[in-house]
Formats: sequence, structure tokens, C-alpha cells
Amino acid sequence: MASTGEWFETVAEARRRARRRLPRPVFLALEAGAEAGVTRADNVAAFSEIRFAPPRLADLPARRDLRTSVLGTQLDLPVIAAPVGAQAVHPLGEVGVALGTRDAGTAMGLSEFASKPAAEVAAVNPRLFFQVHWSADRDTLLARAAAARAGGATALIVTLDWSFPGGRDWGSPAIPERLDARTLARLAPAGLARPGYLASWLRHGGLPDLTVPNMALPGQPAPGFFAAYRQWMTVPPPTWADIAWLRAQWGGPFLVKGVMRPDDARRAVDAGATAVSVSNHGGNNLDSTPAAIRALPAVAAAVGGSAEVLLDGGIRRGGDVVKALALGARAVMIGRACLWGLAAAGPSGVGNVFGILAAGIDSALLALGRSSVGELDPADVILPPGFVLPGGAR
Repeated sequence: MASTGEWFETVAEARRRARRRLPRPVFLALEAGAEAGVTRADNVAAFSEIRFAPPRLADLPARRDLRTSVLGTQLDLPVIAAPVGAQAVHPLGEVGVALGTRDAGTAMGLSEFASKPAAEVAAVNPRLFFQVHWSADRDTLLARAAAARAGGATALIVTLDWSFPGGRDWGSPAIPERLDARTLARLAPAGLARPGYLASWLRHGGLPDLTVPNMALPGQPAPGFFAAYRQWMTVPPPTWADIAWLRAQWGGPFLVKGVMRPDDARRAVDAGATAVSVSNHGGNNLDSTPAAIRALPAVAAAVGGSAEVLLDGGIRRGGDVVKALALGARAVMIGRACLWGLAAAGPSGVGNVFGILAAGIDSALLALGRSSVGELDPADVILPPGFVLPGGAR
């Protein structure tokens, strides 16, 4: 069926509409991948190497149950909005994602680099997980986490997969430090080429805000995005003792994001992690790191049942979600796909993306003869060389 109006039937169509609507620098920032983009491309391509193994003459379930729980939160489907900073693809930003995820019955991650404060987002969708990088000293990080908890966040995500990669072969987007008169004049051609984008911001009372309120300490103004980013670059990376300390101080559900190796997964569990996310930062980290789905089976085997396992990277269809769950994930997180939907049609576009994934999950479960996402196991997929199943089978 052809798409009509604002509705779209695939994530690929959401991306096409986002590209048509967004000024070129904004779209390129969303598309970003480190260096040659090898990892970013592999995140998507690796899913196509995995095949399904549907049974025949199985008792096909009349209804399928997509519900699960992650970090103590009940979800209507095993897909969460990943934390992504500075969501300037739409004036509502993270609030727009909160509206879409609320209506989809799922949770969202909120980055400390977000453009909206945690309390404002949690007021829309209370299923909120707050994300920090190791971007400051211990006391500052703890203060940010405490402020997010006071605002309504129910779980903490600490992201470890970042090495400040260098230039991109296709060029880096021209994102300004501040929106002063000179900058607006320089960016005018790109903005005027997308009048609908500018009009939507003006209808909401202004221009994109480049401050990050969740990184401000009480009584202090919110820093600018790039000032906060430069500060993060000066902070030494954490040790596993630091992660264990933060886990103990937080005291609630705790996700370590950016795990790609079994030994690191075990260390995260030893540090007290409630969950780990297999992630390479969407290909925005060390290029030539393998696709997250390639690392998932070994990480899931290393963790066993001692922590929840999530996957982040390359999800474009409900079938991709099912493949990840069959290989040991409890749920997945989506970043670009969610923001393509937001750019294409606002909060309803976010809901549209989650609806597409839910329908694809349901269809795959039916074909595999599974009545719920919890029944999926490695027998439902066929893996190529390079993927290792839990227990060591290939």
C-alpha cells in the first residue's frame, strides 16, 4: 500500500521524508558515522546476513504477546528510544519523542546532552531512563543523576563507548556553536532551502536551542552543547571501580551501554550492572568495530541470566528486533530511526516508527510459530560464519 499524508509504512520512508524536510547540516548530523562509516554501514548490513528458520505445520498462535520488562519497567513492545543528544530535528525535541513513545507504550532514554530537562520529558512519559557519559568528576555526575531522578527518571544509563573519533570521509556537518546574527546569515541558504523546517520552529516561538539543561548544576545556567562536549573531552575515562561506585550511589536500575566484548560484559555485571547494552554508539565511535548484532551472542552467553542484555544499532525492521531477541537480547534501542520519524511527522511520526516495528515483530512471531517475544531462541535463526551462539554453537 502506498503511503499517504503523513503516514509512512517503512523506516526507510521515514528517512527519505526526514531528508527532504531537514536542512542539509541537520540531516548530516543525524546521519553521522565515524571516519569511513564502516561500522555504521555494518550495523545495518549484518542483519541481512541472518536468516529466519520458520517451522512448517506448527501450531500458529492466534495472538502474539510483544510485552516485556526492562530495568524494572513494563513495556508493550521490546523497543526503546535510545538516548540521543540535541534532538533539533523538531521543535519539540525530546518531548516529541516522549509523546511518541508514551503512545507506543514504551520507554525512552534521555541523554545528558538533551535539549529538554528531565522533568519536562518525564511529565509526558514517566518511563524515562537517564543517560550520562563519564563527562565530569564524580560529584558532578552524581549531582546530574540525582537531579534527573528528582525529575522523574527511573533508571540510569552510563555510556562507555566513546573515543572522540576524528574526521569523516564525507565531511562533518556545519553545526554552529551559537545562533547569533552572523551564524544565521551563514546558515540562511541551508535553512531557506527547507522552509517547512524553519516555519515549524517559528511556530513554536524561536530557533533551535543549543544548550543542555541536564548538565547544569542547581543554580547554574545551562552550558552550551559544544562547551559541554569540550569539557567531556578533558575528563579521563572511568575505571571499573568508578562504574561500581556510580552503581552503588545510584542504587536503582543501572545499564552499562557500549559493551562489545564478553570480558567487559562480565566486568559490568561484577560492577553491579542491572543490564548491559551491546552497542558501538551507532557507528559514531571507533570505526571498523563490528556491527553490534555480531557481538550480541557472545555477550549474551557471557552474561547468562545475571543481567538483562539489550542491543543498540542498525534496527530498521521488526524482523531485526526478532533476530536480536532470538540471539539473547531482552529488548533493543533505536536512535536514528526514532529521529527520522520525529523529523518526518513530529510525535506521530515517532509513534509511526514504533508501530512499524511492532507490526514487523508480530508478523515474524506468527511465521516462527511463537506466541510471545519471550519464546524466541537461537533455533529461530540461521547464522553465517562470524556469529557465535550462546554455548559456542555456530
